[in-house]
Amino acid sequence: MEKLYFIVGSQDLYGEECLRQVAADAGEMTAFLNSKLSDTIRIELLPTVITSETCVKDIRKVMDDDDCAGVITWMHTFSPAKMWIKGLQELRKPLLHLHTQANERLPYDAIDMDFMNLNQSAHGDREFGYILARLHIPHEVVAGYYRHENVLDGIRRFAQVAKAVRFSHNLCVATFGNNMRDVAVTDGNRLEAEIRYGWEIKYWGIGEIADRSAKVTDDEINAKMEEYSEKYTMATDNLDAVREQARYEVAFEKFIRENGCSAFTDTFQDLFGLRQLPGLAAQDLMAKGVGFGPEGDYKIAALSAVLMKMAEGREGATGFIEDYTYDLLPGKELELASHMLEVPASFAANKPEIQVHPLGIGGKDDPARLVFDGVTGDGIQVTLVDMGDHFRMICADVELVKQPEQMPKLPVARIMYRHKPDFQTGTAAWCYAGGAHHSVISTALDRADIEMFARLTGTELITIGDDTTREDLRRFSC
Repeated sequence: MEKLYFIVGSQDLYGEECLRQVAADAGEMTAFLNSKLSDTIRIELLPTVITSETCVKDIRKVMDDDDCAGVITWMHTFSPAKMWIKGLQELRKPLLHLHTQANERLPYDAIDMDFMNLNQSAHGDREFGYILARLHIPHEVVAGYYRHENVLDGIRRFAQVAKAVRFSHNLCVATFGNNMRDVAVTDGNRLEAEIRYGWEIKYWGIGEIADRSAKVTDDEINAKMEEYSEKYTMATDNLDAVREQARYEVAFEKFIRENGCSAFTDTFQDLFGLRQLPGLAAQDLMAKGVGFGPEGDYKIAALSAVLMKMAEGREGATGFIEDYTYDLLPGKELELASHMLEVPASFAANKPEIQVHPLGIGGKDDPARLVFDGVTGDGIQVTLVDMGDHFRMICADVELVKQPEQMPKLPVARIMYRHKPDFQTGTAAWCYAGGAHHSVISTALDRADIEMFARLTGTELITIGDDTTREDLRRFSC
């Protein structure tokens, strides 16, 4: 299981008895945190930092442990921050500064200077906070008594984001074909994406999938068809088209496993050797946590995989979507979001139906796809764009709603949502900020998760929601 190391700061000025108490309190805190957070992360205590050498050893332990997603720090006593500098300079994993203390209440009747010297987190954590700011180290701060639920929630959120950052730095995206011709926003600097986020963006020809598809056995296809029958309603007589998608999914699964990939892209402009555009296959893979980006959109493929990782263990759906068209009834404006085929099955509000229909683009056979209406509830829409000299993340609060009327002639999966604070401000802000038409929708995550990820990765973030005003639009357009 992934872990966070817990490093407590002190000094030897107050003697051995004080240090023994620091260690005992840190051990008690570690045990408590593990009892409350075991479903999310494991906490492991390292030796108390009382010298520069101890700090360096602790941080190297953090960096050398592949199972470690990050570090929690806390200053039990005053811990002079110069002795943290060399260690912190070697840290390249997410850091949570836990601003807490061992005791919840002051012992008003008994408090003396010994107690003050031992329990001076208000002093020590300000010294530590300064050195983090001075060294320009991205970090998160959670403040409050460590046994309180709001503090535990903050640590849990940090753990989920830290695990997503760790996942990101080990992420490989398979791009089958290149970016869709002449499209700007889905393109971007792949080298910079690997430097910033760790994403290895690797190209393969779609022939890799075509060749593997040709070698898929009938038994493998039959097993995949049984899986489809258990999860979805077979609403077509064209089983050959469905079996073709099953063939593709088996081929993609093998390729992803063999090459250590967690996300992939394809494009309808490069399907040589395939009879259909992968639809049902991509939808089912996304529901299993595999990131996907259409038309060669490597950024959204990687981002969807990272955010699905971040959302693990939470209720709700997370995955790729594309902005399509609006219902502009005054005061009740809605957006219909979908794609040609590839809307993740995890967004289904009802049991999805497998249907086969003409696609009208790409010049291939009629593809099998999942058709369903989307889930409802509060959510976020997140995208990542390349601004030339930096990446920009845009996060908008939205409300997913039930479609007001049936759409019997639209044979694709779809979701509908309402922009915040209102249609005019929300959509204008998205356009001013340069927001893409490909994004990740999540009803499991919220803006605070994205803000933390952006902060820990040094990514510019623009947020849009109920607190956005028309005056903000001038700032977004800069």
